[in-house]
Amino acid sequence: MRVITDWHLHSRFSRACSAELTLKNNALWCEKKGVNVLGTADFTHPVWFREIEEQLEETEQGLFRLRSGMYPKMRYMLTAEVSQIYKRGGKVRRIHNIILAPSLEAVRKINKWLDNNGANRKSDGRPILGFDSEELYKVFKSLDDNIVMIPAHAWTPWFSVFGSKSGFDSIEECFGEMTPYIYAVETGLSSDPLMNRQLKQLDSVMLISNSDAHSPRNFGREANVFEIEPEKFSYNEFMRILKEKDTAAFKYTIEFFPQEGKYYLDGHAPCGFSCEPEETRRLKGRCPKCGGVITVGVLSRINDLADRPNKVLPKNSVPYKSIVPLQEIIAESLGVASTSSVKVQAMYEKMISEVGNEFHILLDCPISLITVSSTPSISQAIERMRLGQVNITSGYDGVFGKVKIFTAAEKALRKKLS
Repeated sequence: MRVITDWHLHSRFSRACSAELTLKNNALWCEKKGVNVLGTADFTHPVWFREIEEQLEETEQGLFRLRSGMYPKMRYMLTAEVSQIYKRGGKVRRIHNIILAPSLEAVRKINKWLDNNGANRKSDGRPILGFDSEELYKVFKSLDDNIVMIPAHAWTPWFSVFGSKSGFDSIEECFGEMTPYIYAVETGLSSDPLMNRQLKQLDSVMLISNSDAHSPRNFGREANVFEIEPEKFSYNEFMRILKEKDTAAFKYTIEFFPQEGKYYLDGHAPCGFSCEPEETRRLKGRCPKCGGVITVGVLSRINDLADRPNKVLPKNSVPYKSIVPLQEIIAESLGVASTSSVKVQAMYEKMISEVGNEFHILLDCPISLITVSSTPSISQAIERMRLGQVNITSGYDGVFGKVKIFTAAEKALRKKLS
């Protein structure tokens, strides 16, 4: 059976996150999106973990559903993200890691250890810890050998394993003796698998993609697609697939167009300036408008560490498909500025009701059927997206890029004819 997972997101107890993030509401949005297994997120937060214990029940090993019986096919996996700030190799490191846990008991052990070692779990759903990544992973493995750590959004400049501001040049530099237990790396919104596969050092890991969503509406903007036999559906099976690099079971990832990510290019947001890596070098890393330091983005950082051409995925790599979220497609097709507009939301709910979930619409459904339940422009936009026929203004220094499917001339003509 096809299983779509999104393991990295946040709860309403993380900073700058939506109050709509409840376990019940999350399940509702997974039904709309087509996400089958969602991370719980933030299991280190005391109040949120209490809600997890009270509202979820284990169905398959390491997988949970709502006790209420609502949305019975959707499953949760126990996940969290931790922010670590520590010194290593004479430098201050700022790293984010995803933690996957096999059971409630394993989470209780993690939380107890954090409490005993001075962590403030109440302050944020994504706690800030002063522990070295290698040493923290050793602790987690000693608590339960089935706990898995995955570097989060690996290329983000400020908080990631390869980040230009405070990261490392290799996984081994960061994780030392625990490197063999790094089974996967999260590519993040500003890179895709083709970019990551320029590094031969990443041949030893699988590349996963998750939404890092701060609101339910963003679930699945990046995700992972597996083919799993129903009788093997479990936490351990997902971890086996990652550990053994089972490309027969891991079918593909669902990706942002990386240029849309907010750290794709180099740039200086206060001045509205962005540039390609070659220009950054020519400018000696300084903004030409104010002289401030340019934030080196993902494209530059990957180019610096690359030892393989950016042409094709190496053999035995998991393929990927790039998407534009359905609400963004609807908004552009209808000529509406905001995805939250009544007009966009009405069309979104109509399409979900009549055609199927968002992933079915974006990836699988025949275009002719989409046209019947929407408009010719929406179905044309989805067809172009599937072919990669999009126009992108790249993101930089915390500013999201913009993906457009129709040209300005096409929009003007449509407006004239309407």
